[in-house]
Amino acid sequence: MNYASALNQYKSVSLQSGIEDATPHQLITKLLDGALDRLASAKGSISRNEVARKGELLSSVITILDSMRASLDYDKGGEIAVNLGALYDYIERRLIEANVSSDVTILDEVSELLREIKSGWESVPASVRNSRS
Repeated sequence: MNYASALNQYKSVSLQSGIEDATPHQLITKLLDGALDRLASAKGSISRNEVARKGELLSSVITILDSMRASLDYDKGGEIAVNLGALYDYIERRLIEANVSSDVTILDEVSELLREIKSGWESVPASVRNSRS
């Protein structure tokens, strides 16, 4: 087994165990981190004119946002859930526009919005975030 293959296998096992042990709060944090990582990679793909890779990365971010939208609890979350759903829709539209136009300024805007969401998410009190219900 070569080094790269072993490293990828380790990452896969590490990621899987991290997900299995994570609270819902930690899962959303991981999703946000993944989206931000993919946006940064997409910016690099634009600068290298890697059109297919850019599309794959932005599609992955949209998939992450769809997962986050599906996790919204409109009954318990009320107006906050509605506003987050609308924000996720807006971000997805901007990502589609960025994909078509290869506009890194749109990716910067989306990254900033996701960092704001992540900041708010991280400010949730520990007594609430450690709950599994």
